[in-house]
Amino acid sequence: MSTGFLPSFIAAVQASVSVLLVLLSGGIAAHLKLIDRVDTKSISKICARIFLPALLITKVGSELHASSAGRYLVIVVWGIIVHIVSFLVGLWGHRVLGMPDFVTPAILINNSTSYPLLLITALEDTGILDSLIVTDETAKQLMERAKAYLLVYSTISNCVTFAVGPRLIDSEHAAEDEDEDDKTRDSQGNRHAHIFAAVPDEEANEETRLLDNHLPNRSPHPRRRSSFSFSLPRESGKPQSTPDHRRPWFMSPQRWNRLSVRVKWWFLFILDFFNTPLLGAIIGAVVGLVPQFHRAFFNNADNGGIFTAWLTSALKSIGGLFVTLPVVVAGITLFCSTKEARDNNESTMNLPLGTTLYILFIRFIAWPAVSISTIYVLAANTSLLGSDPILWFCLMMMPTGPSAMKLITLVQVAEGSKESEKMTVRLLTISYLISPVLSLTVAGSLLASQSAIPS
Repeated sequence: MSTGFLPSFIAAVQASVSVLLVLLSGGIAAHLKLIDRVDTKSISKICARIFLPALLITKVGSELHASSAGRYLVIVVWGIIVHIVSFLVGLWGHRVLGMPDFVTPAILINNSTSYPLLLITALEDTGILDSLIVTDETAKQLMERAKAYLLVYSTISNCVTFAVGPRLIDSEHAAEDEDEDDKTRDSQGNRHAHIFAAVPDEEANEETRLLDNHLPNRSPHPRRRSSFSFSLPRESGKPQSTPDHRRPWFMSPQRWNRLSVRVKWWFLFILDFFNTPLLGAIIGAVVGLVPQFHRAFFNNADNGGIFTAWLTSALKSIGGLFVTLPVVVAGITLFCSTKEARDNNESTMNLPLGTTLYILFIRFIAWPAVSISTIYVLAANTSLLGSDPILWFCLMMMPTGPSAMKLITLVQVAEGSKESEKMTVRLLTISYLISPVLSLTVAGSLLASQSAIPS
C-alpha cells in the first residue's frame, strides 16, 4: 500500500528527531562530565574493531545468498561511483572555486554507517517502510535486509576513506592509528603517510612526493599547508624514507628498504584498503554464500545451526552496540570541541559562507536529488537494480547525510591549524543540527521507490 507524502514526511521527521536526540544525549553526558573527549577514543576503537565487524558478519551473513549476490554487487558499483563523483566535486570546489582544503573530505566522507543505521531503525518504528514489502515477508525481515545493504555500502566507504584519507582516530570509525599522543608523534616525525597528505614545509608543493612528508629529520613543528591532491611519488629528487610504523608488519626492514619509493607508495595504498570492517564483511560474505556455513550460523539448532544459539547470538549482541554508540560519541565530540573553542576565546570566527553552503548543498540537496532521480529511472525502466524496492530506497539514501566526524581529525593532522579545526567543528555541528532536513529525502526516496514498483 502506497503512503502519501505528508504521512511519509511526518514519520521521517520523527525518525530524524530521534537520531538527533541520541546525538544530544552524548552532548549532555559530556556537559555533565560523565565522559570526556579522551574517553571517546577507546570507544571509537572498540566500535570499529569489534562491534562493527561483528555486525557485518551477522547482517551480511544472514542476508547474503547466492541468489541475492547481484544486489550487493549493485551496491559495490554504486558506492564506487558515488565516492569518485564526490571526490571530483570536492576537488573542484577546492581547486577551481578556491575553497579551504577540508571541502574535499567533507564532501567525500559522509557518515555512512552509524547515522543511517540509527535512522533506518527509527523508521522501522514508524512503519512507513512497510509499503515497500512486495512479498510475503515480514516487516522485520525487510528492515534486516535494509541494514545489510547499508552495511555493505559503509564497507565500501570505509575502504575508500582508509586508502584515500589519512589514518585517523575518529568518532565514527576509529582508524588503526598508533596510540601515542601528539607530542610523541611530533618528536618522532611520524605523521600519517597517506594520499591526502599534509605538506610540511613552505618548499613543498602539489607535486611533493607522498613519502617526502615524513622524513625523520623534519622539524617537529613545521609550517604546514595541506594539499588534498592525488599524486604519485617520483623516483628523482632528494632522498626519501618512510617512518617505521608505516612498514608492513610481515615485511622485514631490510626487504622493505630495498623497495623503491613508488613501489612502497602503491604497496601501502593497496594495503590500506584492508581494514577490520572489510574483514568482517568478507567473513560475512563467506558465511552467507557457503550453504554449510550459513546453515551452521543461522539455522535453528534442530536444523544444523550448531553456532546459532551461542556464537551467532553473541555476535548479534556485540554488533547491536554499534548502532547507537558512534552517534553518542559524535555528540560528545561536537560538544567538547565547541566548548574547547569557546574556552579558548575562539568563538568570534565565522565560517566561510560560500564553503558552508557548498558543502551543505552537495550533502543535503544535490546528492539526494541526483540519487533519487538516477535510481528511480534505473529501477522503473531497467532490470539492472533487480526487483527489491527496499534496495532502491537504500541506494537513494546512501550518498546523503552529514559529513563524517573523522573530518575533525583529518583537519587536525593535515592542516595543523586551530582556525581550520574550529571551522570544521562548526560545519559538522551545523550539519548534524540540520540533519532533520533529510526527512524530505526519506519521503522522496520512499515515494520514488513505491512509484517504481510494477503495478
